Amino acid sequence: MYTRRTGPPRPLSLGRPQSILHTTPASRRLLLWLSPLLLITSLLLLTSPLITEPWQWPTDSRIPHRFIRPEPYFPPPGHLKEWVAEEEERYKITVEDRWDLIRQYGPHLDDLQTFPKNGKPYTLWDFFIPAWRCPHSTQRVGRLADGGKWVCGMELIEAAPKCVIYSFGVSSDSSFEAEMLRRAPGCEVWGYDFSVDSWGPQITLDEDLAPRAHFHKWGLGGLDKHEPNSPPMYTLRSLMSMNGHTFIDVFKIDIEGAEFDALMSFLASLELLGEDGVPFGQMQIEIHVWSPRDGFRYFVEWWELLERFGLRPFWFEPNLVYVNSMHARPDAVEYSFINVRGNHALISD
Repeated sequence: MYTRRTGPPRPLSLGRPQSILHTTPASRRLLLWLSPLLLITSLLLLTSPLITEPWQWPTDSRIPHRFIRPEPYFPPPGHLKEWVAEEEERYKITVEDRWDLIRQYGPHLDDLQTFPKNGKPYTLWDFFIPAWRCPHSTQRVGRLADGGKWVCGMELIEAAPKCVIYSFGVSSDSSFEAEMLRRAPGCEVWGYDFSVDSWGPQITLDEDLAPRAHFHKWGLGGLDKHEPNSPPMYTLRSLMSMNGHTFIDVFKIDIEGAEFDALMSFLASLELLGEDGVPFGQMQIEIHVWSPRDGFRYFVEWWELLERFGLRPFWFEPNLVYVNSMHARPDAVEYSFINVRGNHALISD
């Protein structure tokens, strides 16, 4: 039975403390072995600099590309052609699936609506998914929300000694073009927009970028037009000829619905020359399905024209800022296409 102790407390012993380790031959050998290790650890701690500030994300946008996933996610050097061939086979299945869905909800093209109000569970964009994989890193360039674009192989563009960027539709935001120029010192950009007088402040206020950014208050159209009371309009072929360019590395286009006529005219001119590919490596485009070019058949035929010339979608992003602010249907979507024809850096090594 436990009995509580009474009387004055026992004084605390100040005698020799007992060792935690029993003083046996084995424990003494262990102490002798640990002593040098403890001494070295103490010296390292004393001589190492102390971390006085918390870790922060790097502010340099040109982050080294050492974290890119290894194969099989990306092709090893010398195998880009095999990657393209394999992706093309996969993409054929996507096209077959598209027509299966058309037959399910049509069965004819004229039976379908771009954004049905009859309860059918699809929108136009469900038929045109970005099923082709970029064989390099895919990065978003430019500001968040409306203005940024998805780019394939940014690491290749950054390392290129020279590159050409065309930008149609500048508006008041040039964050995409500014970041491209900042990260890729070998790039120059040619911009066109008849609705504004210059680049946005991201370029005009940066004296390091401005010399590599060229702007004209012109528009991109299906025909060259220079009427007195209208802004000058040029075809892509005419502008490339004026600038002395035969190839565009990055082709960005956001021209509020005029993209249909502009691209159809350009591709028709290529067809007349017997060409089956476009003279640019990739295209970042905002597609606006607005009247009168909002019919399902019209869009399918236009999209298939892009495909016929080797353009494959590898990313898309619905413009939800527009949907929210305008209380509109989701008829404006950002797409990124890669050109799978020719011998350019994205598909050849």
